[in-house]
Amino acid sequence: MTDGSPTSDSEQGDNWLHPPPHAVRAAVTAAVAEDLTPLGDLTAALLPSKRSEARIVARAAGRMAGSRCVTESFAQIDPAVSVRWNVREGSALEPGTELAVVSGPLRSIVTAERTALNFLGHLSGVATLTARFVDAAGAAGTARIWDTRKTTPGLRSLEKAAVRAGGGRNHRGNLSDWMLVKDNHLDGMSISAAVERARDLWPGRTVHVECDTVDQCAEAVRAGADALLLDNMDPATVRECVELAERGTTGRRPLLEVSGGVELDSVGAYSACGVDQISVGAITNSAPVLDVGLDI
Repeated sequence: MTDGSPTSDSEQGDNWLHPPPHAVRAAVTAAVAEDLTPLGDLTAALLPSKRSEARIVARAAGRMAGSRCVTESFAQIDPAVSVRWNVREGSALEPGTELAVVSGPLRSIVTAERTALNFLGHLSGVATLTARFVDAAGAAGTARIWDTRKTTPGLRSLEKAAVRAGGGRNHRGNLSDWMLVKDNHLDGMSISAAVERARDLWPGRTVHVECDTVDQCAEAVRAGADALLLDNMDPATVRECVELAERGTTGRRPLLEVSGGVELDSVGAYSACGVDQISVGAITNSAPVLDVGLDI
């Protein structure tokens, strides 16, 4: 696990590591409604009307993400509940690290507990797995770890923020961000024709082309694509494509991304090939939940 600094950009503040406020509110609103419809928290009604204090504690090592979802979860249940954070978004955690102190009415704390911990555990799990890939890639090369659109429906902004908290970077957020021409788009159309049409329809937008072979890579470079996705290639083939891209451009070479089947034990070999980005769907769609708990 890397050190406690969220990223090398931490001196600029950590606001960019968090998801947009509207996405946090919407996700928490849906989660609270799911838990309390139709009659509310029946068990909490058994508890005495008293104030209490609880601590959110990490049970395992990892990276923290999702703090604003936690704060929002308690606030939506009861604005009288306060959350004081002891660590920043993106911080490295060890077992026993006290993340936050929660104070307020006991009934409200226990009602919001599971919603808050669900967000925190899931998003911290995404950040933790991302950090592991970042460490493994950085030990062998300079490639950044990218996420994908393989996210939980409705939680994309939150999960992509968790990737940032883990030291990764974001691929496109949705289909409107830029053009990614994949194999299914090339039915009856060449790569060169697709790039030309993209330039005509959406001038100024990034044109990203998936390449399954070295020949497709060469065509995409000649066509002037802005970025190439080198899909399901072994490291030797990736190195060949990197050399081809560097030889085939007189100005700035296209951004080079590796994608497809990259694991923790192979990401270093791909990073050493000289690519810019390595996209890993597993960091969002297969991340284990980080074990966190709330102790009253």
